[in-house]
Amino acid sequence: MKQKKIYVCNNCGFESPRWIGKCPQCNEWNSFIEDISISKKQAVSTKKISNNIILLKDISTEQEYRIKTEISELDRVLGGGIIPGSLVLVGGDPGIGKSTLMLQLCSNIQKCNPFYITGEESLQQIKYRSQRLSNVNENLLLLAETNVEAIDSAIKNTNSNVIIIDSIQSVYSDRVESTPGSINQVRESAMMFMQTAKKTGKSIFLIGHINKEGSLAGPKILEHLVDTVIQFEGEKQYSYRILRCLKNRFGSTNEIGVFEMTDKGLNEVLNPSEVFLSGMNKDESGVAIVATMEGERPILLEVQALVTPTNYGIPQRSATGFSLKRLQMILAVLEKRLGLNFSSNDVFVNIAGGISLDDTACDLGIAAALVSSLRDIPLDTKTCIIGEIGLTGEVRSVSHIENRISESAKLGFNTTIIPTSTINKIIKKIDIHIKSIDKISTLITDLFL
Repeated sequence: MKQKKIYVCNNCGFESPRWIGKCPQCNEWNSFIEDISISKKQAVSTKKISNNIILLKDISTEQEYRIKTEISELDRVLGGGIIPGSLVLVGGDPGIGKSTLMLQLCSNIQKCNPFYITGEESLQQIKYRSQRLSNVNENLLLLAETNVEAIDSAIKNTNSNVIIIDSIQSVYSDRVESTPGSINQVRESAMMFMQTAKKTGKSIFLIGHINKEGSLAGPKILEHLVDTVIQFEGEKQYSYRILRCLKNRFGSTNEIGVFEMTDKGLNEVLNPSEVFLSGMNKDESGVAIVATMEGERPILLEVQALVTPTNYGIPQRSATGFSLKRLQMILAVLEKRLGLNFSSNDVFVNIAGGISLDDTACDLGIAAALVSSLRDIPLDTKTCIIGEIGLTGEVRSVSHIENRISESAKLGFNTTIIPTSTINKIIKKIDIHIKSIDKISTLITDLFL
């Protein structure tokens, strides 16, 4: 075999014999890294056509296909459970709870004889963590190994159906001449685990690190290679963790799972709305309640806004958990359509609870919180505000309006403000006062005049 140097695009995997600045396949700049290609002499061979060709109608789906983890929040994110033969990448900040979640997973699927492989911790450290958690099976299979070939052999020689590898950055292959954690090693190791999962039908979970930008470490092709990518999110000052699905070949990517980190491990939060509203500030200006959708689940959140005269030449604009560009658009609409003056004020917006919002249905609630802080007039804490703001000041319709209203009624809210265009979408009777508006000026008049 002959080795030669090539350059591989870190984003899409395109190969080039020399370094180039822009990838011709994905148009990414400065994404090429040096790699080693092992080429074999071409041999004339004839491959037989596989005899495993089968008609789609002949595939049986009567049996239960997914493996239930008995952790409802994790099952929700995975799309209903673990698919046999799938390769799942679990990412997140250090200490966020990735290894803890995987150990709790092992406790709940003892019938699958789970196999935990660690490359970062000793077996004694795994034992200490298991003692802190509850119901960890004492017969759990453990292996401390970093060599990919040895791990692959161990997986094939056990009767385990679910394997956890902690982490993909700590393992290495003898076939690649680079250090563990390098782009070449991560790509080669993931490729081998993918082939093993598909050939054996065993589900493999890869724990991965994230970089300083918050994205998963390693080549982008790693995310393309796996079947599912889930990521732990959460702020250090909060005990709540959000498990979000970024990619799923077997289910929706809109679902999230909510957990609370305790000294006994991760506890499921079955009603996130109650949790995120538990510390709500009453009788304070700049606070509004909005209803967002995460997949099929409605969640009520507290929006906090602070508008204060600036001491600088250029007013500050800051948003935590919300798009800064979206905030600037809402401010521009309020100034243009209502004549409100935000240009001489610093504006800060925060989504309480450490969750991030990308739902435009929260525009109206954020606008109400901004005006409330500007005029120092508190909003009714039993009113939920739902609606998207257009550039002309109109209030546009949003999806899943019935689910959002039902969630606010269930939590004891008296009034829900919704767009006029969504009234006809409400079919069932909901025991709550519904107020419809079509212009943002109508909302401000009703709330503050």
